[in-house]
Amino acid sequence: MNNNKLLTIIYILSSMLILQFFVFSTNPEQYDKIYLEEVREGYNIYALPIPDYMEFAGEPVPMEEFDIIERFDRELLVNSYWQSQTMLFFKRANKWFPVIEPILESKGVPEDFKYLALIESGFQNVVSPAGATGFWQILSSTGRELDLEINTEVDERYHVEKSTEAACDFLVDAYERFGSWTLAAAAYNMGRTALVRQLNNQKVDSYYDLMLNEETSRYIFRILAVKQIFSNPQEAGFNFRKKDLYDPLEYDIITVDSTITDLPQFALDLGINYKILREYNPWLRRYSLTNKNNKSYEIKIPVDLLDES
Repeated sequence: MNNNKLLTIIYILSSMLILQFFVFSTNPEQYDKIYLEEVREGYNIYALPIPDYMEFAGEPVPMEEFDIIERFDRELLVNSYWQSQTMLFFKRANKWFPVIEPILESKGVPEDFKYLALIESGFQNVVSPAGATGFWQILSSTGRELDLEINTEVDERYHVEKSTEAACDFLVDAYERFGSWTLAAAAYNMGRTALVRQLNNQKVDSYYDLMLNEETSRYIFRILAVKQIFSNPQEAGFNFRKKDLYDPLEYDIITVDSTITDLPQFALDLGINYKILREYNPWLRRYSLTNKNNKSYEIKIPVDLLDES
C-alpha cells in the first residue's frame, strides 16, 4: 500500500470519528438511545413470580395480605439478584445440609430450619457485632445456657454438630412456649423475652401481625425467600452442576482425654498441619488444649489418615 492510499484511509477514519463525536456531543439523546439499546440487548432484570401459597415449617404464610407479599418480594429480589452470595449459598449448603438435616430430624425440628442457619451465617464461622458466633450465631451467654463449652481454648459454638443440637434445644423450647414454629424462629432472632413483650403489647398471637424491628421483621421472609429459591433454582436464574458444589467433609475421628500442649505439633504428628486441623475442628481456638478433667474430645481428621500412619 502506497503512502497516498494510507493517508486517504487515515483521513476517512478520522473524519468518521470526528463526525460521530460531533453527533453524540451535540445530540446526547441519540447517544443515550443507542447506549440503552445495547445495554438492554445484553442484560435484563425481571420481576420474579410470587407464589400464591407458602408455608414455613408446615405453618401457612398469609400470602393474601399485601404487606406480606411486599415483604416476601423484597427478600426474594435481594437474594435472587445478589447472585454471588446466593450461588455461594448453594455451594456451601451441599456441604453442610447433610450434616444439619439429620440432627434437626432427630430433635423433632422441622427441616425448614436449615435455611435459618444458612441466612444467619451463610455457613461461615462469622462473628456478629454483638458477639454471636458460628453457623447458628449463638451468643456466649446463650451457648453456656445450652451446655456448650466456651472458653479461650474451646468454643463449641464453632462445632457444627454440637451447635446445631444446642440451636434445636432452643427452638424446641421456644415452640413449646409459643405454640408456633414461626414464632420460635422469631424468638431465635430477637429473644424469647422480647418477643413475649411485643406479643403482649400489641395484643396479637401471630408473627405476621406484629410490628417489629427491621431485622426481625425481615427475618422469616429471608428464610422463605431462600427456601423458595432453593426449591427451584433455575426459575430464579441459578444454574450449576453437581460438581460445582462443595462436597461434605470426609473424616475419621480420634478421641483424646488428656492435655495437648502443642496442637501444631500434634497435627504434624498425624501427617497434617495446624491449618487442616482447624479446618476440620474450628472449635479448637488456640495452640493448645488444656484438659485438667480428662474430658473426652472427638477430633476430626481427614479420612484414611489413620490407615496411612
